[in-house]
Amino acid sequence: MSVQVVNKNKAKTSDLSEIVLFSDEKFQIKNGKSIFSKSQIECIEKTLKNKKKSKKSFISFNINEKLTVILISLKNNLKSFDVESLGASFYDFVKKNSFNNISIIVDSIKNKPGRDFIGRFIHGLKLKSYEFNIYKSKKNENNITINLIGKQSPLSNKNKLKFKALEEGINFTKDLVSEPGNILHPDEYAKRLLKLKKIGLKVTVYNEKKLKKLGCNALLGVGQGSIRGSYLVTIEWKGNRSKSKPLAFVGKGVCFDTGGYSLKPARFMEDMTYDMAGSAAVAGLMKTLALRKAKINAVGVVGLVENMVSGNAQRPGDIVKSYSGKTIEVLNTDAEGRLVLADALTFTEKKFKPKFMVDLATLTGAIIVSLGSEYAGLFSNDDKLSKQLLESGERVDEKLWRMPLHKNFDKLINSKNADMQNINYVGGAGSTTAAQFLQRFILNKTPWAHLDIAGMAFSKYGGALNSGGATGYGVRLLNKLVEENYE
Repeated sequence: MSVQVVNKNKAKTSDLSEIVLFSDEKFQIKNGKSIFSKSQIECIEKTLKNKKKSKKSFISFNINEKLTVILISLKNNLKSFDVESLGASFYDFVKKNSFNNISIIVDSIKNKPGRDFIGRFIHGLKLKSYEFNIYKSKKNENNITINLIGKQSPLSNKNKLKFKALEEGINFTKDLVSEPGNILHPDEYAKRLLKLKKIGLKVTVYNEKKLKKLGCNALLGVGQGSIRGSYLVTIEWKGNRSKSKPLAFVGKGVCFDTGGYSLKPARFMEDMTYDMAGSAAVAGLMKTLALRKAKINAVGVVGLVENMVSGNAQRPGDIVKSYSGKTIEVLNTDAEGRLVLADALTFTEKKFKPKFMVDLATLTGAIIVSLGSEYAGLFSNDDKLSKQLLESGERVDEKLWRMPLHKNFDKLINSKNADMQNINYVGGAGSTTAAQFLQRFILNKTPWAHLDIAGMAFSKYGGALNSGGATGYGVRLLNKLVEENYE
């Protein structure tokens, strides 16, 4: 189902079928007399007498056979995200009632709540309308047209580019996460990222031959059991002419994760197509920054592999030498994401010398045990960066909870046979020891944050701005981080 938005300065009531008005919490409306006839006003007032105690955000009723009125109740002190969430909820209301040609009277807003109310409202509505249906032979053809009637503020026009860029970036992330593993394997993924060159991004693909030459054996070990290639892809945006250090975002891109020889249970293994959601968030963010022409320098780095079982697959007990020169004993082939990120983090730090690094990964089931599907885990070596991330997450409702890092956890991943092992066999602190492992590959004390998004990247039941499936988590969060702190 697609949503088309049309701007109109004026429209006659006789030309409209579904009119949307904003009201206060008691369903009192402004400018009603300039829109409706006297008899229509009487009909509305009579209907509203029974609705004033309603706690619903939306109510609808027919004035006549041709005209439906929809009232949206606005609470006081709405924050930006509240407005976006209201727009998303309105989409669900519209879909449920099969409305398809809606006219929103912009001038009906009594006291415009917050900046760019209409822009944010429509932004939330559009995000909620996302559907991944390209493999369905019969698609829902009930498209929705939204007519915006009345003058919008100049700020709304100014923000259109930003909202559109975010919508395209988030939907790109959702598309990548939603694709099945037989379609979006590492070879295809790398090709799709190369297409981002069209919007001004510099994309460089490092294939297996180049990665072997670099010594990225931790990443290559994960993918060696697959007939598909393994890649490291860098995506650069130069929106600042100065030679300032770039902001770096690193993503885990395990396109399908069987667990390798440490095989996962068959139940729900089909969900392991979303084990590349961290890389998809990085790709969506870089697309957003380019489309809105962000005035910063940034780089996205993603490691793309497929963790399969074959005669050539990595075995439990194998020892690999990472790009950093440190050796890793692979005790569990299902703790593969940290191996991919190990090489990607050191490579990013050495090649780009960034101002900071933020990595995103569906890394551990343990973080879901800790935080469920309400918060992503935040691990960091830098208090300033952590504070900025936590505040950005609160503003866009992509929440983070800071978890501990401490040198005392190191003993749990020290190995007798190599510099370290990839799991903690003692048990407990699964997410923290994974983050502690990653921290060993930050060689030059670059400010760094690790976001474990295993509970946030995919939702069976949907969230405020998504209807279930891939959530696009991370794009809004990191865009807000950049926007408020580095532009």
